[in-house]
Amino acid sequence: MIQRFPVAASILAALIAAAMPAAAQTQSVAAKPATTAKTWTPPKTAEGVPDLQGVWTNATNTPLERPQNLGAKEFYTAEEAAQLEKAAAAAAARAEEGRQTEPGTAADVHYDLGQFGLARYQAKSIGNPRTSLIVGPEGRVPPLLPEAQKRQADRAALNRGHQFDGPENRPLSERCIIQGHEGPPMIPAGYNANLQIQQGPGYVAIMHEMVHDTRIISTDGRPHLAKNVRQFMGDSRGHWEGNTLVVDTTNFTDRTAFRGSSENLHVVERFTRTEDDTILYQFTVEDPSTWAKSWSAEIPMTKIDARIYEYACQEGNYGMRNTLNGARTTEKEEAGKSK
Repeated sequence: MIQRFPVAASILAALIAAAMPAAAQTQSVAAKPATTAKTWTPPKTAEGVPDLQGVWTNATNTPLERPQNLGAKEFYTAEEAAQLEKAAAAAAARAEEGRQTEPGTAADVHYDLGQFGLARYQAKSIGNPRTSLIVGPEGRVPPLLPEAQKRQADRAALNRGHQFDGPENRPLSERCIIQGHEGPPMIPAGYNANLQIQQGPGYVAIMHEMVHDTRIISTDGRPHLAKNVRQFMGDSRGHWEGNTLVVDTTNFTDRTAFRGSSENLHVVERFTRTEDDTILYQFTVEDPSTWAKSWSAEIPMTKIDARIYEYACQEGNYGMRNTLNGARTTEKEEAGKSK
């Protein structure tokens, strides 16, 4: 079932860590086509391929990485899942009690996420509830290689002391250019974790509600762009394997930096519609310049009866203006003291 206003993943992770003991190892499940799902025939488009179209949410309370105290435990038991749901509901109730503004008033706009389409939904679980979106016994992003650690340090050093010089020195998300959750890979956002999929002959388009970027994926067999052509969201090429859309993305920029990645990031995604209201989204990422091995995750996406709302990021980006104004004010004050 779709639930509104779930507890944020970070809060739920803390609850998990406090409530669950260290667990025994469980069998690893790699990100691959859902072979255990019950037999179900997806609807087809006019071109005869599975129809993935609609508005979906990938919102989830499951954290990307597994809480360390759970060890290699990949799935919760039904009893543990019920306990966590109860804890999440209690935390949500406490948050509502601590609300400082009157519901429905102008002052309440940042609290009432139901206004203007800023709704939070919760995708349903597929099978046993996972302890992390990342699959496998580790359940965590592999540690950065030494060269990746140096790359991160060099990036930080280059920006140190100049982060407020101008908008070019601010993060891409702060500049309303791209948000990390848009991917690929697509990671659930804190809110507005909704996306719309549309299909046409030889193409699949995915538009995100937050920041509103649209990724165009060709499925007509054309090759990737030349290696010297780099894009923030990479270059995506798709093909069908049975009822699964497989998307291969390369040609990232070195500024994409997904979890510290380099321009050598390579992402393979799989979209499998397992039920009328469910898409199983799986991805594997690799980057030999960042991690010693690839890692995979899976996220259920639930179809919702909603529409994608405008996300006017740059039009309302007062934070950027205020940040830079504050820096200029500080500079003037320091210049005055030095006289």
